[in-house]
Amino acid sequence: MNEVRRRGPIARVFIGIWDAMNFTRRLIFNLLFFFLLLLFLIALGAGDRVKPLAERTTLVIAPQGRLVEQYSTDPFSRALAKAMGDDRAEEVQLRDLLRALDAAKDDKRVERVLLRVDELQPTGYAQLREVAASLARLRATGKQVVSFGEQYGQAQYLLAAQADEVYLDPMGSMLLEGLASYRQYYRRGLQDKLGVDVHLFKVGEYKSAAEPFILDAASPEAKQADLFWMNDVWQRYLADIAQVRKLSPQQLAAGIDTMPEGIAAAGGDLARYALQQKLVDGLKTEEQVDEMLAKRGVVDEDAEGGFRQVDLGGYLKQIDSRIAAVDERPQVAVVVAEGEISGGEQPPGRIGGETTAAMLRMARDEDKVKAVVLRVSSPGGEVFASEQIRREVVALKAAGKPVVVSMGNVAASGGYWISMNADRIYADPSTITGSIGIFGLFPTLPRALDKIGVRTDGVSTTRFAGAFDITRALDPDVGQVIQSVIEKGYHDFTGKVAEARKRSVEQIDEVARGRVWTGAQAKERGLVDAFGGIDAAVSDAARRARLGKPGEYRTQYIDGLTTPFQRWFTGFAESRVGAAMLGDSGLARGLLARVLPQAQDDLRFIEAALQPGPGLRVKALAYCFCGF
Repeated sequence: MNEVRRRGPIARVFIGIWDAMNFTRRLIFNLLFFFLLLLFLIALGAGDRVKPLAERTTLVIAPQGRLVEQYSTDPFSRALAKAMGDDRAEEVQLRDLLRALDAAKDDKRVERVLLRVDELQPTGYAQLREVAASLARLRATGKQVVSFGEQYGQAQYLLAAQADEVYLDPMGSMLLEGLASYRQYYRRGLQDKLGVDVHLFKVGEYKSAAEPFILDAASPEAKQADLFWMNDVWQRYLADIAQVRKLSPQQLAAGIDTMPEGIAAAGGDLARYALQQKLVDGLKTEEQVDEMLAKRGVVDEDAEGGFRQVDLGGYLKQIDSRIAAVDERPQVAVVVAEGEISGGEQPPGRIGGETTAAMLRMARDEDKVKAVVLRVSSPGGEVFASEQIRREVVALKAAGKPVVVSMGNVAASGGYWISMNADRIYADPSTITGSIGIFGLFPTLPRALDKIGVRTDGVSTTRFAGAFDITRALDPDVGQVIQSVIEKGYHDFTGKVAEARKRSVEQIDEVARGRVWTGAQAKERGLVDAFGGIDAAVSDAARRARLGKPGEYRTQYIDGLTTPFQRWFTGFAESRVGAAMLGDSGLARGLLARVLPQAQDDLRFIEAALQPGPGLRVKALAYCFCGF
């Protein structure tokens, strides 16, 4: 007869601990499951329903954050940040501003527009001129536009000035000062102080992107080229302001030149000085503007400001609620290429050779897509990644789908590389483009190491093995190899532009050499076909694909894909219940700190470009540090 074996006291302790751990594990997973299930059920019934928009509503356009072509974070992260009230990385899509203004133009329920743009952070004048043109079209319908601000920047004022009435807080400020472009130069710090020798290989005397690493100040060629295009942008800015404010560009320029005396005469009061210069129509507090709008519109004591209104986000929901769930109309696909161009897959806000190429390929494979608009806002980057994207543009055209490029604030160097094969290139006169040139950088550190008593020594089987070790001095013959590769890249660049633009290589070389142009200057030189924004490009693409009138086709943006869970969570976080729950979640705040993008410094691209890769250890770069 078998006896039941009794466990000893030590075994019973360990088994008890194990059972307790198993119970705790099951309890935690069950609680987590039921919590997620509860969130799902709440989200199903707690979504924000779009209330009908009342008559005589004021549309309040008060964007906060950077004006961008596309968000630099995914919908999941944005919804989480918004739900928790974190506005550190807030962004406003240009397309959202434009479609809201365009819809308000024909919306009988919208009586007027209130502009509050002093918290908008513009990134360039081409984008702003698109918004200004949209505001002008809205005003042309007879709808009133009122602008109010507390601290207008020069770029923000370009939008504020489009209003019928421009008001500034009596304690506020607003100055026109001109355009400037200054950079830091590191040669002395890198070479003399640290002992880091930076070797530059380039083609084009105007290709100045890498000058800060080898010079102590800007070269004469860089200053000449920069001042040429900046003056063009500035004169256009003055003309735009003068036209809407019924002044002359000469008056505006004189106001800047005599600014010290004018401000002194106004007793140092910047708001009063702006009024004297006829840049604003009156000085009012926010409360006074609200009272004025309540009298002109409909009083609503429950609304912020006391007048009937809808904000930008709420109005976009009104627009989206009228979009059919299933739309069988043919499509013009818009692919946004914004940011620096790098190899491989890149997150939103940057252009990846593989990422952007995949989106263009998606448009080529989708039967509903009949034409493509490539919206480019990029200073360029890696040559190979740019070529990957250009090849997809060529493949789209070979598949019978027209491709039209719409340039944003900047489409220079690599940004022009990915644009040049389009059927037509649109740009704003103030777009920054061109910069057709190639360069490469290679730092060596033997002098820096020598300062701390470190030397490099060893053997190799050939004279070129180990030649790209940055701890050794650069062999002049290796430098010759790199320069030959860079020159070949330049010949490829100019040759491809010449073929795409149906010109000779000599003609392209005359306007290349790394020189930067405005959109207006580029059009004069055959690098751009026409002036216009994204709407003009979409209309052109639809016409080329013979899609009929605007109502007979739809515009579809192709963005990065999200997972089903991210799409669900985005909808939940945007609901009132979800926002309330997440706003009080310490765990969510901890997660948010990990997913939001960090501030990027000016040298991030160069640092990435210097990372070694296969083949030649120096990357060919088509990049432009062109901006304000």
